Amino acid sequence: MNILYPTPFYYLPADFPIYPMPWRDMEMRYPIETPHKPLKDYGKEPLVINIHGAAMRNNTFRTTIWTGDHLQVVVMSIPPGEDIGLEAHPHVDQFLRLESGEGLVQMGKSKNQFDVETFAYRGDAIVVPAGTWHNLTNIGNTPIKLYTIYAPPNHPFGTVEQLKPKS
Repeated sequence: MNILYPTPFYYLPADFPIYPMPWRDMEMRYPIETPHKPLKDYGKEPLVINIHGAAMRNNTFRTTIWTGDHLQVVVMSIPPGEDIGLEAHPHVDQFLRLESGEGLVQMGKSKNQFDVETFAYRGDAIVVPAGTWHNLTNIGNTPIKLYTIYAPPNHPFGTVEQLKPKS
C-alpha cells in the first residue's frame, strides 16, 4: 500500500531575502570570512575555518593550515601557466577542491601514461589514490585557488612555500 504524503508548504515573510542560486554568486552570499583567521598551521587543535575564504586569501604556493596524526589540510595558489608538478605519493591519498580557476588534471599509474586527462573548474573535486601519478596545470588567466587534504599528512607541520619548489 502506497501512502502519499502532501508536499510541505512553507510560508516565508514578505521581506524574506531571496537570492539567485547560480554558483557565480556564491561569494556574495557567503562572505569570505569575518574575522580572518591567520593562515598558519593550527596543528592538532580543533579548528573551525571558512576554507573557501582561506583558499581565496592564500597567495603562497603551499601553506599547511592543519596537521594531525592522520590527515593534513593545505591551501594552495597556482599561477596561470604553472602546475603543481608531476608527483605520486606512495602511501598518501589526496583530495583537492578548486575554489577558483580552471586546470588540466592528469592522472595515471605511471609518470609517462595518464589514464585520466580532464578539465577541472571552480567547485570540482579531484581524488587521487595513493601511488597515482598526478598533476594539475593552470590553463586559465587567473590563479587557481584550492585546498587539498592529505591522508596521512604529506608535509612537515607549519610548511609554507612561497613558490613552487624546484625539482
